[in-house]
Amino acid sequence: MMSKGQTSVLDNSFRMKLLKIDSQLEEEEVEHLKFLCQVFVSPKKLENCKSALNIFDHLLAEECLSEEDPFFLAELLYTIKQFLLLRHLDYSKEQVEHLLPTRRRISLFRTLLYELSEDINQENLEEMVFILKDMIPKTPKSSLSFLAYLEKQALIDEDNLNLLVDLFKNTKPILMRKIEKYKKEKANQVVISPIKESESLYQGNEELFSPSEIKSFSKALLEADVYRMDGIFRGHCVIVNNETFTSRKPRRGTCADAEFLSHVFDWLGFAIDRRDNVTKEELEGILKKYQHFPDHAKGDCFVFCVLTHGDRGKVYTSDEFLVGIEEIMSHFTLQQCPDLAGKPKLFFIQACQGKEKQPSLPIEADAINPEQLNPEHLSHQKYLPDWVDMLLGLSTVPGFVSYRHAYTGSWYIQSLCHRLQDMVPRHRDILTILTAVNKDVSEKEDSQSPGTKKQIPQPSFTLRKRLIFPVPPQK
Repeated sequence: MMSKGQTSVLDNSFRMKLLKIDSQLEEEEVEHLKFLCQVFVSPKKLENCKSALNIFDHLLAEECLSEEDPFFLAELLYTIKQFLLLRHLDYSKEQVEHLLPTRRRISLFRTLLYELSEDINQENLEEMVFILKDMIPKTPKSSLSFLAYLEKQALIDEDNLNLLVDLFKNTKPILMRKIEKYKKEKANQVVISPIKESESLYQGNEELFSPSEIKSFSKALLEADVYRMDGIFRGHCVIVNNETFTSRKPRRGTCADAEFLSHVFDWLGFAIDRRDNVTKEELEGILKKYQHFPDHAKGDCFVFCVLTHGDRGKVYTSDEFLVGIEEIMSHFTLQQCPDLAGKPKLFFIQACQGKEKQPSLPIEADAINPEQLNPEHLSHQKYLPDWVDMLLGLSTVPGFVSYRHAYTGSWYIQSLCHRLQDMVPRHRDILTILTAVNKDVSEKEDSQSPGTKKQIPQPSFTLRKRLIFPVPPQK
């Protein structure tokens, strides 16, 4: 175990790296960082930042930056094109580019504004200010402050760029390309990658959603009501995290998933109950406890996460008993848990749903080699009114393995957490977020053997309304 003195040395080592980065950033670049960090640090605090070190301190306090995970700072440096400084964080330009699709935290909209500001010269700026003279009380110092002012006054936002389009048509038409590119990237964020015609839409008896069905779902969701999220507290989030098993090697990397889930759902306002290495008897106790938990009546929502090995339709306890996913969910139906009536109940399962597929390190498959089983398949026909207001997020489709990095966690849970962090502040509903997670995971590859390991998650639901988490307040 590390002593306090050793921890202090490590902290100082990381802070020395931040000090070196700060020493190589100019005043203008500090302003750029302040603009990019607006969603993560309150504007008032940023306004008082005189150096990059001040910004780093706030990011550390907000847990956006740490020695264990400095990627957000790497993303910031990459965005402002300080590629040489990435070496202080042990990243290269190519590594950041590779990780951005699944780890991006700066919104596409903010990145767009920053990139546009770089291409607006002083002459262009003067022309734009002249056109908008009645809207601009004083001449902005830079193109970035000009765009920031338009955003602050709600003249532009991520879904409304009409003002910029009109401006650029009259001053710098070439910038229209960046806006068109942004619109395409934004659309791709919330659309599942299409299934190739040569691939079947069926896996055993399980049917995947077709593109036309997804389109119908999306249209219906836009017209649906929204679940209430104004209770005394948000609700409970239970995390069952099985790392060690009776006779199997540990599921390395799963604690990274459990910690990230705990952090994100705590940020969303949930009371976290994390349980490690849960036996069958302990799981039954947890399910009964929360089935009859009195606090449900005060909460808005309920979340149950399982991180373990699995097989089709079932998951393993740490003492290697198989428990059906439907059995877990059945404790929270209308009849079994009336205090959650009318409230969304979310289940996220990180586990293989098929036979073991041994990968090369550091990628591992979340499966053990069970005897041939014929468990009942999850069936949408059972989702009658008693099973209403539920969502099941499987990390993979039935019959297939689910991948986990031995150090940084699973593809699915890491993407889920990053997408929640990125899209909840933009008021996206849970199905839009899970669709973006599908896109992330479907495009993931093992860098050691590209194209050999693929995965696609599968959400299914009986939600009757849109589920939109309130944006958490600044700490």
